[in-house]
Amino acid sequence: MASTYYQEDQKSIRSSSGEKDAEKGVPDVATAEAIAIADFDDPNIDRDEAIAGVLEDDSPYPEVRSAVANTDDPDIPVSTIRAWFIGIVWAILIPGLNQFFFFRYPSVTVGGIVAQLLSFPIGRLWARYVPNVRIFGKPLNPGPFSIKEHVLVTIMATVGAYSAYATDIVAVQRVYYNQNYNFGYQWMIVMSTQLIGFSIGGIARRFLVQPPSMIWPANLVTCALFNTLHSTDYAGVGNRGGMSRERFFFICFAGSVAWYFIPGYLFTALSYFSWVCWIVPDNIIVNELFGTTHGLGMGLLTFDWAQIAYIGSPLATPWWAEANIAVGFMFFFWFLTPILHFSNVWQSKYMPISSRGSFTNTGARYDVQKIINEDSSFNQEAYSAYSPLYLSTTFAISYGLSFASITATLTHAFLYFRKQIWTQSRKAMNEQPDIHARLMSRYPQVPDWWYAVVFLTQFALGVIAIQCWPVGFPVQWFILALVIAFVYVIPIGMIQAITNQQVGLNVITELIIGYGLPGRPVAMMMFKTWGYITMAQALTFTADFKLGHYMKIPPRIMFTAQVFATILAGTVQLGVQSWMFTNIPGMCSHDQKDGFICPGTEVFGTASVVWGVIGPARQFSYGQIYYGLVYFFLVGAICPTIVYFATKKWPNSFLRYINFPVIFSGTGSIPPATAINYVPWAIVGFIFQYVIRRRHFSWWTKYNYVLSAALDAGVAIAAVLIFFTLQYPAGGHIGENNINVWWGNTVYTKTADGRGTPLLTVAEGEFFGPRTWA
Repeated sequence: MASTYYQEDQKSIRSSSGEKDAEKGVPDVATAEAIAIADFDDPNIDRDEAIAGVLEDDSPYPEVRSAVANTDDPDIPVSTIRAWFIGIVWAILIPGLNQFFFFRYPSVTVGGIVAQLLSFPIGRLWARYVPNVRIFGKPLNPGPFSIKEHVLVTIMATVGAYSAYATDIVAVQRVYYNQNYNFGYQWMIVMSTQLIGFSIGGIARRFLVQPPSMIWPANLVTCALFNTLHSTDYAGVGNRGGMSRERFFFICFAGSVAWYFIPGYLFTALSYFSWVCWIVPDNIIVNELFGTTHGLGMGLLTFDWAQIAYIGSPLATPWWAEANIAVGFMFFFWFLTPILHFSNVWQSKYMPISSRGSFTNTGARYDVQKIINEDSSFNQEAYSAYSPLYLSTTFAISYGLSFASITATLTHAFLYFRKQIWTQSRKAMNEQPDIHARLMSRYPQVPDWWYAVVFLTQFALGVIAIQCWPVGFPVQWFILALVIAFVYVIPIGMIQAITNQQVGLNVITELIIGYGLPGRPVAMMMFKTWGYITMAQALTFTADFKLGHYMKIPPRIMFTAQVFATILAGTVQLGVQSWMFTNIPGMCSHDQKDGFICPGTEVFGTASVVWGVIGPARQFSYGQIYYGLVYFFLVGAICPTIVYFATKKWPNSFLRYINFPVIFSGTGSIPPATAINYVPWAIVGFIFQYVIRRRHFSWWTKYNYVLSAALDAGVAIAAVLIFFTLQYPAGGHIGENNINVWWGNTVYTKTADGRGTPLLTVAEGEFFGPRTWA
């Protein structure tokens, strides 16, 4: 399914390529031998196109051939002062901004495409105006901004761009467990979890980078954009007229900055556009259905790009995936959730229908401090006297969907891709190198001892952190987490390289540590992070290496840039986080006036209580409150099987577009995301990724991703301007008497949805649910 999206774009390209190849006549002996060696039984490729690729001395995969050049000039500048300076600036700015916005709702993420697009005019301006003097023997201006410099800058900007997973450990320790250890502890935890996965690259590159069958489809879009920016023409755009991409970007960027001041500051009700709730603010059922804060968002609309793009830009996701996610959302959250909620399953009427937090058996917020000891370990006696933990209906459903996604992804991969995976796993060690591998062979590879040094140093940092601070995480469990990541990285990497889907290990690791070491929330968070993020970072590193492979970046330069940028980004993120907790009043509180309510941290903290403090045995085992969710494991295994055999019987029906791993995992951002982040996202995606893409393909090809980057960047800059010029100065009192406090900024907070009012409440001194629990 993943390759279908690219094949649809490449139809005309492949057609013309096949006609050109047919004119070449009979191949010579050498080419005939190459054709004989190639494995054209691979179901991922077309035999005629594969032969055409061999004839052209190119990749046998048409998607790769259409996006990646089959030539290389080793004299093109790569590791220049210019590239490192721009890359370092981005490696500071983008991670810092993303960490700042990570704690805010609605948030916005500055994606790698912003750095990719903005670096191009910056590099060209540098080449035009900076004098060519030499510093440390290297030219400050080596000439035109090269495509390889551009790739290196983009990789430095993106490798650590998003909030480091381990920063949530630090935040949860501070907010939930009153543990505020020094910066040295925080830095060692973040560096170890971010970098130790890179050490797997020495093994993974043999299986996931060098073989031509490991396509990594997501990289093809990036390669196409690089080649577009550095070429006058390319197949997708041709000679289409209109303004340049650069001008289009800056016009849309300026418009995005200007507009965001309205929903982001002057008229915030346009962001939380729960218009039905404004009409009947005290009708709880209507507010639960149409609300945008604690409701199901059936009002459909928002005028805030930060809300629309909260789960990722709808302009950058293929429509088939958006359609699957939309169908999954509507079934599970607009159909199943109301049935369960209004039937009072899990005593859900005593809680809001949608919430990021956890609740007691009186409907109050769950206070984890009442069931833990001073060292944050579980206190059974206090728990028995306090309350079992309850979740909102959408939160409970989200756990069920995470269970289903595990088995669905594995079942789907086995049914649809078992031949490819088996073939390519056998080919990985002896597959004939394609033109890209042969061109890369001229560059020195990264020595294995480099990877060993990274592993040993980061392992040592991890051991020091868990031994020198009282986190209750034994070293043997640290080693087990790494073993899990190392064992899974190759098979999961192969699945991702073929299907563009990654199987997450977060739920598996939570189950293992929750049953194996119950009652230790900090240990649970650390085990999950090292077990899951080690694998995820290894695949991020490998995917970037494949991008460098396609763009012919010397591997040693790639390795150095990735490691340096990751260290820099993680340090910046910790600094930003520390500043925010010190300088922003009410940080991570539910009513923080500037929106810094820390939704991701709240979800992470709730998970630490569910899986770490109380443990899965008291939540999901037989006889416990949420035991029914375990059946989602079975649902996830059965659904892809049914669709697989149905498509065998009706191969041309709509069933071939159904992808249950995407359906189950696509709504994984709920919580902290809500319906207001999914429904408008799907509507915008339908307009751009289906209607415009089909009817105005040349416009879509030229401007779609540029528009996405401009809107993201504009919202990010506007949000920073609003905060540091209007909200943070003077204690946030600027304009509060005439601009900031009026109906348009308060109406959505004065509804049952804004207050999170439940359908049922208990009498004073009473509680719902079982009379005893253990």
